[in-house]
Amino acid sequence: MARRRNAADERRRRKLITILWVSLLALTTIILIYKEHTALLYILATLGITALLVVVAMADLGHAEKLTNEPRRGGDSTALDGGISAGGK
Repeated sequence: MARRRNAADERRRRKLITILWVSLLALTTIILIYKEHTALLYILATLGITALLVVVAMADLGHAEKLTNEPRRGGDSTALDGGISAGGK
């Protein structure tokens, strides 16, 4: 039971940290827009997009298919690409 409580507390703590980060970033963006620091906003946006692309690239590499020597099994779409109908005629 204590383990379940700790897991729930951990999720709640991570959710609170996420909400604080989003609030801080939103407040920073609003202040920069109000003070008209567009050059700094462009730099931060570029760094943010770059960080997002790196995270997505790493996530994709982590779940990539393992390379094997076996041919991939094809369904009806493979038969259609070769000009063969799925019905076998």
